Amino acid sequence: MTKILLMSVRPDERAAMVAWAQRHPNVEITMSEAELHSDTVELVAGYDGLVIQQRSQIEADVYPRLQALGIKQITTRTAGYDVIDLTAAKANNLVVSNVPAYSPRSVAELALTHTMRLIRKQELVDQRVREQDFRWAGLQGSEIHSLTIGIIGAGRIGGTSAGLFHALGANVIAYDIKPNHDLDDILTFKSLPEVLQQADVICLHVDLNETSANLIDVAALSLMKPTAYLVNECRGPVVDTDALIDALANKQIAGAALDTMVGEETFFNFDLRGKALPNKNLIRLREFDNVIITPHVGFYTNIAVQNMVDISLDDTLAIITDGNCNHLIR
Repeated sequence: MTKILLMSVRPDERAAMVAWAQRHPNVEITMSEAELHSDTVELVAGYDGLVIQQRSQIEADVYPRLQALGIKQITTRTAGYDVIDLTAAKANNLVVSNVPAYSPRSVAELALTHTMRLIRKQELVDQRVREQDFRWAGLQGSEIHSLTIGIIGAGRIGGTSAGLFHALGANVIAYDIKPNHDLDDILTFKSLPEVLQQADVICLHVDLNETSANLIDVAALSLMKPTAYLVNECRGPVVDTDALIDALANKQIAGAALDTMVGEETFFNFDLRGKALPNKNLIRLREFDNVIITPHVGFYTNIAVQNMVDISLDDTLAIITDGNCNHLIR
């Protein structure tokens, strides 16, 4: 019988995993809460396939040890795969796959939610109401159809996001290194500087790679309108956090919504009530009343979680059986 180990399993994923196993009676799955690291790699012994989901890097010694245990692949049930050293994996004959489109709508809808809260100054409204201050002064919002939305990264998620904004009557412009002109009926492709200069809201939907790290830096922020907002739904390192804090402090931009941050693995999805926060930039960003922070929940919907489990397990079984799948990272 084929045996697959799933690591970093959350309680909310278990039902989807059990359901998949019931549909595949010839496959035995094991669920572990442990992440894949040097001190846990031996848990993989005796298994044919491995599925992970984690935010911390896999150590260099793990790859040869996986090969020695007979493992042929690493599948991550996420879109991002920067925790995996692809060069080290290849050197040890490990193919790597991900789930690039578990639910584009889940992230796109959060981008829309964040945008609507920013343009209606909802964080400040909520704060005042909690304090029993019911005045309107300073709370005038904007209507979405009167704005230009800039999408940076018009792939599966960015294209879906563009469709939602277009449906609400917004003017949508976009930058992508490989423009998909199938989207021309809902957006207009422009250069990166043009998008930064013209948009009232910038939504980030890019992969994290050598070209996108610190894509939004001092220079990029300086091109944005002082009335514009930044929404990051992709990866923390795409934004230079120090530069963003300076831009917010100097009122260079109007605000930001962040579902992902540099260093988030030390605070997102942890209960830190009553404890000192471990990240100085997180502390500083929470001081701004025009900043929304959510703990990387863009993926966290019923459909997305189900798809992440199903696709990752389907791909793992395909690699074990046929040596290939539809989502190999090459």
